[in-house]
Amino acid sequence: MVLRLGVPKGSLQEATFQLFERAGFSVKVASRSYHPVIDDEEIEPVLLRPQEMPRYLEDGLIDAGLTGYDWIQDCGADLREICELRYSKLTQNPIRVVLAVHNDSPYQKAEDLEGKTIATEYVRLASRYFAEKGVKVKTEFSWGACEVKVPELVEAIVVNTETGSSLRAHNLRIIETLLTSTTRFVANHAAWEDPAKRQKLENLGILLTGAINASRLVGLKMNVPRAKMDEIRAVLPALQNPTISPLADENWVALEVILGEKDSRDLIPALHRAGATGIVEYPLNKVIY
Repeated sequence: MVLRLGVPKGSLQEATFQLFERAGFSVKVASRSYHPVIDDEEIEPVLLRPQEMPRYLEDGLIDAGLTGYDWIQDCGADLREICELRYSKLTQNPIRVVLAVHNDSPYQKAEDLEGKTIATEYVRLASRYFAEKGVKVKTEFSWGACEVKVPELVEAIVVNTETGSSLRAHNLRIIETLLTSTTRFVANHAAWEDPAKRQKLENLGILLTGAINASRLVGLKMNVPRAKMDEIRAVLPALQNPTISPLADENWVALEVILGEKDSRDLIPALHRAGATGIVEYPLNKVIY
């Protein structure tokens, strides 16, 4: 059994490779190659543009892949979603597909663009959006760089944005959000119905989700005087209850928790002041809930 796996080429490529590394896979690719090498003989990865991946999946040319919910919706592809993976090229926040116009334009909502021209990579998604609102517009395909076309060439654009910085830099403002999108691990239905491929897909889903969970968390362990236990436990968040282990000195215990990485910045000084010693923070590779 070999699973043909689509890996997003472009802005998500490096972040995806890093995610697989945290999940326990080594992925390498030559600068001009579209076929990465992975240390798993049951996986055959291929680099594909996220925009194209849903169509190749639906046609059965690849078994599974990582692509954006926005591109799945644009294609209207019928796929099996294995899991949602909340990561992107800059942050762990979802992206938004938005309708944007020039700051100086009079347009305040989609209905104001009746009879106007919209540039976008999301031609089908944008066309459906305006049709559902009963607004007639001309929707034209753009090979990227939509921001520079407003207002000289088109009145509005539909683009994806993670931080909004590119829109602001081009003096554009968002007037509506079409959808919010995250990366999805998806498969075609034939691959999902194959028992061997399905087990591999489920295993990958668990490992990738575990790596995503771990990217936001750290482990923290310390030695705590028994007399200070209630005070210290009161300030410690954890996935469940902290792990408590006895030490050779019966007046002390070892305590271990998992918490948000940012939380540790405030907690470590507070724990030290409360009497905890030997405090160690360590990164996590995978956390499975």
